[in-house]
Amino acid sequence: MIILGVDPGTNIMGYALLKVESKKMELLVMGVIELQKVGDTYEKLEKIFTRLVSLIDEFKPDQLAIEAPFFGKNVQSMLKLGRAQGVAIAAALSRNLTINEYAPRKIKMAITGNGSASKEQVAGMLQNILNIKDMPQYMDATDALGVAVCHHYEMSSPLSGLAGGAKSWKEFIAKNPSRLK
Repeated sequence: MIILGVDPGTNIMGYALLKVESKKMELLVMGVIELQKVGDTYEKLEKIFTRLVSLIDEFKPDQLAIEAPFFGKNVQSMLKLGRAQGVAIAAALSRNLTINEYAPRKIKMAITGNGSASKEQVAGMLQNILNIKDMPQYMDATDALGVAVCHHYEMSSPLSGLAGGAKSWKEFIAKNPSRLK
């Protein structure tokens, strides 16, 4: 399975492609779409769509894992971020990818064990987990990789949708009595 991880942004959007075979993870590529010099909002959205579709066509991922927008104090920023996220989702849908969305705290918790971890802590842990020698300049790329790794961990969990969609251990046991033997 190949997972496309995306950290939405309107100035810098991070992306990462993670290949998973059995439980082994391999980073295929990570980077950013730089949009700071693009003045027109709609042109930024078009560049996001075009670049993500080209990545999807090149690497043939099976799923998109995307970070949910974090609600801050600035409503206009939140709206712009939502547009960028929507365009990324539309790019994935245009190629029939499954979409999975994760809150920033959930991603940090999955990677570091601490939902309040800093971007630097997440990047450092990803560097160790995947044995990455050269880290990218922008943390947006490592944030995108974090989303992809979080999704892999979620899919690997016995409580994931792969295990019958159980939402708790009690529900898992009820749906899988044969596993208790």
